[in-house]
Formats: sequence, structure tokens, C-alpha cells
Amino acid sequence: MAVKIRLQRHGRKKRPFYHIVAADSRSPRDGRFIEKLGTYDPLQEAEKVTLNFDRALHWVKVGAQPTDKVRHLLSSQGVMLRFHLLRGVEKGAITQETADARFEEWLKEKERKTGHQLNALRQAKEEAERKRRAEEEEINARREAALKAKLAEAEAAAAAASGDAEPAESSTASEAEDHASAEA
Repeated sequence: MAVKIRLQRHGRKKRPFYHIVAADSRSPRDGRFIEKLGTYDPLQEAEKVTLNFDRALHWVKVGAQPTDKVRHLLSSQGVMLRFHLLRGVEKGAITQETADARFEEWLKEKERKTGHQLNALRQAKEEAERKRRAEEEEINARREAALKAKLAEAEAAAAAASGDAEPAESSTASEAEDHASAEA
């Protein structure tokens, strides 16, 4: 029986979500499997992979063949490196301590890179949000200015419409001033 480590599709239409499974190569893609090893969500910004590291390593050790995408996911999680280092220990090329030290060094480097990538993504998101807010404030300011201009036009039109009444009032006011100055 040839065992493959592959993705099993779940999720709804255009929203894929995968289970990483060890399955007989003759079984259908979404059919029967031997063991579920983890999950993979490609729609997350940083593709989210949860994996039972020890069980995935076990299946690789006993000869299960990962598909191309799963091989990439296992490599990104360190399973393939760990397998490679363990093969070196079995063959006597390196010691177990050296293998553990190399793996720990790789984990630290990966954590550092991942932290930088997440910070870069977060900063890009914040910059895009700031830019969107600035554009929105600019649009709101233009709308407000246009509204004030329309209000001023409406007031001017109202003043012009009532403009016939204003000169009469102003002439009455000037006559009252003349009358007050004559009395003095």
C-alpha cells in the first residue's frame, strides 16, 4: 500500500480550507484517509498551517510520499529538515546534538524572519488604512465645502428675492437718521 500525504479539500465554494492527511494513494482526494495530520488555510495573509509535527515526521520516516504542495508546507514547518537531519544521524554523518543544534538554529531564524514578515504586513495594512482615512477626510471636506457654497448661494438668492424689501427698510433707516440729526 503506497501512502501519500496530501491535501483534502473542505470549505465552501471559492473559500477553500484543507486538511493535511495521510491516505492510501488509491483512495479519492476527499475520501477515506488513514490519519489527519493538520490543517491548511490558504486564504489567511500568512498562510496558516497547523500541523502535528511528530506524526507528520513519523509518516515521512516510514516512507509516505508528500505531494508537491504538502512537501512545501512540511518544509516550511521544518518536518523535511528534521527528517534530513535524522537521516544524517542514522548514517553517522552527524551527531544527534549537532542535528538538534542545527534544527534549533533554523527554528530561531525562521521565527525571526516570520516576525519581520508579519511586522511588514501589519505596517502595510496600517499605511493603507491611514491613506484610506486621509482620502475619506479629503472627500468629506470637499462635500462640506460644496454644501457651504450651496448654502451661501441659497442665502444670496433669498437675499436677492427679498432685496426689494431691504432697500425700503434701509431708506427708512436713513430717513430716521436724518430726522434724528435734524432734531439735534
